[in-house]
Amino acid sequence: MTTDITIIGAGLGGLTLARVLHVHGIPSTVYEAETSPTARMQGGLLDIHDYNGQLALRAAGLIDAFRGLILEGRQAMRVLDRDGTVLLDKADDGTGGRPEVQRGELRRTLLDSLPAGTVRWGHKVSSARALGEGRHEVTFADGSTAVTGLLVGADGAWSRVRPLLSTATPEYADTSVVETYLFHADTRHPAAAKAVGGGSMMVPAQGKEIFAHRESGDTLHAYVGLAKPQEWFDAIDFTDAAAATQRIAQEFDGWAPELTALIIDSDTAPVLRPYYALPTGHRWDRVPGVTLLGDAAHLSVSNGEGANLAMYDGAELGEAIAAHPYDIERALTVYEEAMFPRSAEAAADGMQLNGLLFGDDAPHSLIAAFIEDGETA
Repeated sequence: MTTDITIIGAGLGGLTLARVLHVHGIPSTVYEAETSPTARMQGGLLDIHDYNGQLALRAAGLIDAFRGLILEGRQAMRVLDRDGTVLLDKADDGTGGRPEVQRGELRRTLLDSLPAGTVRWGHKVSSARALGEGRHEVTFADGSTAVTGLLVGADGAWSRVRPLLSTATPEYADTSVVETYLFHADTRHPAAAKAVGGGSMMVPAQGKEIFAHRESGDTLHAYVGLAKPQEWFDAIDFTDAAAATQRIAQEFDGWAPELTALIIDSDTAPVLRPYYALPTGHRWDRVPGVTLLGDAAHLSVSNGEGANLAMYDGAELGEAIAAHPYDIERALTVYEEAMFPRSAEAAADGMQLNGLLFGDDAPHSLIAAFIEDGETA
């Protein structure tokens, strides 16, 4: 190996890259802004797809460990109308290609697979600059620096590495979700638990949606989506949990009580998650010694592919480097030429999905799409 490798961001994509490099005997260093692996919650369930996320885990030598994390039955899926009528009810028969795992457990598996010291915690990047001849300097918030021969931005939507390659910045995607949790749902929230079922539940309508899934430990995790401008959400004081909950619930007036319970009866304060996106088809000219993966490269509206694509990016980049260890520019070219069209297709699919979820004909357009894809009601 002719150069050192620095990865910014210890999310699933950055860690997959580090792991695949390690499998091939190539060292790397991962810098992460969070102070420890447990500094914050790592999200909820992830469905890991057999055509990208699972392929990445195979390349990382972790497919057996992944299978041990799968929550059985969670591929079951229901679509309901706003009055609670079940429009589609698909059981998990064990043959689906998108098994569910807890994001935090998957991240821990990746972390545990790396040599001690690979991840440097508490290193928040403030800037990065080119030094010439493909080398870059990263400056951290505490004033320390790192110089590297290959810099990989795996640092998400607001990447500090992206400006080395592109002037593009994420823009608000006209939709936000509000996250809620119901704990011990079968005993404390039985009607909502029955509505969600054993896996996931979607209730799409024009301009709004409730999506929920059953996590481990009898927990329901809901994402309440609204196609509203940022200013509408800015007018809500989310530091006042009761008032914010009431305001969001007003948008679902008249919906079945077992559905609105996912908002009103939340055991946690509502958390706002605005959707942002880079331009569909975002790409850049080859710049020596630097590249991006995951949301840093192709942030798009939520479509169930984000984590899978990030992991697949990491695996593909790691494999390309292993195939061309003495020609990093060739490795980056191979990686980017495949990544650009792959991510553009996924972003376009995401926009189409959001049209089905929030469009004028929801939920009927979504049901029609499922039937066309072979789902059974």
